Amino acid sequence: MSSTSTSTAHITILYFAAASTTLGITEEKIPIPEKGFYLSQLKDLLVERHSRDNPTLRKVLDSSQWSVDAEMVDDDEDLTKVELGDGVEVAVICPVSGG
Repeated sequence: MSSTSTSTAHITILYFAAASTTLGITEEKIPIPEKGFYLSQLKDLLVERHSRDNPTLRKVLDSSQWSVDAEMVDDDEDLTKVELGDGVEVAVICPVSGG
């Protein structure tokens, strides 16, 4: 038997604060292309996956910071440089307010 060349990788997304509240979940595992998928593309993928249920998700993600394998991604420009691969853990970290 021959195998197909269109394999996918999976990443784990951790949702905190407003992202978790908006989606009603704290974690999910999602498929991504095996190669050539960057952190800058993840926001659109998540909005596409969840937009029917949560039209405010994009606003939440726009104000969030990102962490990849427990390392903060500090600059929006860096989002285009961080390639995601199989088994990577991405955290969506929303700003929080306190009193």
